[in-house]
Amino acid sequence: MLVKEINYKETSFFSSLFCDYINNKSELEELYNLYPSIKNFKKQIEQKKVNYNNNNREKLYNIIKKQYKDVSCSNEFNSILELIKKKNTFTVTTGHQLNLFTGPVYFLYKIITTINLCDELNNTYSKYNFIPIYWMATEDHDFQEINHFNFKNSRIKWDSDQSGVVGRFKTNELNKIIDEIKKVLPKNSNASELIALFKETYLASNCLSDATRNFVHLLFKKNNLIIIDANHKDLKSCFKEFIKNEIKNSIIKKSSLSTIGKLDSAGYKIQAHSRDVNLFYIEKNKRNRIIKIDNHFIIEGSNKKLTEKKLIDLADNNPEKFSPNVLFRTMYQEVLLPNLCYIGGPAEISYWLQLKKVFDKAKITFPILLNRNSLLLMSSKQVKKLKKLNLAVDELFLDLDQLLTKKTKEFSELNIDFSELKSTLTSQFDHLFQIASKTDYSFTGAVKAQQKKQLDGLNNLEKRLLSAQKKKFSEQLIKINELKDELFPNNTLQERFVNFSEFYCEYGPSIIDILMKDIKPLNNKFLVIEIS
Repeated sequence: MLVKEINYKETSFFSSLFCDYINNKSELEELYNLYPSIKNFKKQIEQKKVNYNNNNREKLYNIIKKQYKDVSCSNEFNSILELIKKKNTFTVTTGHQLNLFTGPVYFLYKIITTINLCDELNNTYSKYNFIPIYWMATEDHDFQEINHFNFKNSRIKWDSDQSGVVGRFKTNELNKIIDEIKKVLPKNSNASELIALFKETYLASNCLSDATRNFVHLLFKKNNLIIIDANHKDLKSCFKEFIKNEIKNSIIKKSSLSTIGKLDSAGYKIQAHSRDVNLFYIEKNKRNRIIKIDNHFIIEGSNKKLTEKKLIDLADNNPEKFSPNVLFRTMYQEVLLPNLCYIGGPAEISYWLQLKKVFDKAKITFPILLNRNSLLLMSSKQVKKLKKLNLAVDELFLDLDQLLTKKTKEFSELNIDFSELKSTLTSQFDHLFQIASKTDYSFTGAVKAQQKKQLDGLNNLEKRLLSAQKKKFSEQLIKINELKDELFPNNTLQERFVNFSEFYCEYGPSIIDILMKDIKPLNNKFLVIEIS
């Protein structure tokens, strides 16, 4: 049940660029194609229709079919997959790393936002088909970012000596952490179901890419989500002309420079910096950056020089060896898929906004950018605590010290705010300064010193009174502190820290249904949801 909708800016957890985008600030209009609205999807369809290579559809179908060969799929799912081959089928895509056990819970919010948007589009534009896509970031090589998940006060971590792209990591090593998972999960049927799912997917799969596909498919098997691993030679062959263009012309860096300059001048943080070549090279279980030096190239970690011609020949013959970085991946996705919209978090939206001119230069249709829904989930018990403590939902987003000070002033019968006294004192000293101006300088100095002494004294008394009142109301303040810690673990948003398993253990598979019901893709507000 929805408890509250809050403007993203008022939470203080989101960047100014992200907030200005979702608030449709006119100064940012040149950084994107169409603002997310149901009406604008019709325009996006028309643009994508004329600027998409429909020859990619058959390849997509065949490769996804192969990737699902060991997955138990319903007849409905297979029918949805067949639709990819049709010219009136379009996709809505989200992407994410292969975090162990899905990582922070916002992973689910991304996917559900994607699924629900497709449902809305299918209901609105019935002559087209819309398919939700989860694009797995199987080519990432930063294992430390994805090798763990949090469950309450415990961190479950997968240690491995494997290297290279994480999608190829063998998952047989995960046998050794299943006991750790059993230790931290509660002893109930929901937890037992989760452990069984982990064994059925992570332990029964050959690699992390397959394990993630199998696990996410089981979570969303009713929703016909299609999961793609784009690290495939046949798929990258559809993109090799763009790979060669990046090698020869540094298209991302050159085309995004002016946008980055404008963002920087406007005071926005630059989310991702481009390089001369925004590509990695994959070979022998390693993924190393391609670096341009003068008129030649090297693979990071190697002293071997490659000419531009040699690198272009490699891209022609072995496109699978080239791996886009986070910026170049955006283009790969939009060339490969009949995609209308990308759904991402605040950081993703921010770096996409750097790239509109890159897409224009490459003649690729820029997708609609939609933020995934952000949520704070509260149990019925926590909502009762909130009301008992006379806390407003908005107040939870205050800095802890601000919150405790605010509530102390509300609880107290005394006036702890000495602003009026300080204002009166300042007025009195203004009169003294007028007198001092008519005498010598030393008297003015004495007045300044006395003013400072008395204002410092009032500030000190105010602090001491506040401290005394905080002690008086310590029982209530401790409970407020405890509730804030529960809802903002590690002093950050719940969605960025907590794993979905905490909610699954409590509510079982119904947590997915609850989220499906409450997540509204085109609602640009932060949602506080009560689950019971």
